[in-house]
Amino acid sequence: MVAFVYILRCADGSYYVGSARGESLDRRLNEHQAGTYEGYTSKRRPVTLVYAEPFDRITDAIAAERRIKGWSRAKKEALIAGDWGTLQTLAKRPTARRHSPSPPSS
Repeated sequence: MVAFVYILRCADGSYYVGSARGESLDRRLNEHQAGTYEGYTSKRRPVTLVYAEPFDRITDAIAAERRIKGWSRAKKEALIAGDWGTLQTLAKRPTARRHSPSPPSS
């Protein structure tokens, strides 16, 4: 793959979303872990990689990074967990979620 979008869980429980060229993902994660660059993760170490998605083009990875950065914590956690049903529900406008029929109880 040429590029990745990734999510790190920081020591304080917050999430950091970034993108990297494919061959440099490991290097970029090591830089976050070492605090190489002053920034969000440098004061919230250690960090743990909790999600990575490959892309054929760096521009697509950057677009995904920007989109995910705007998501709520709940939506990011659904993505990390691979919970596509919850992710779809959270992607709906709040008014649409309130009017959606509840799944049948068992």
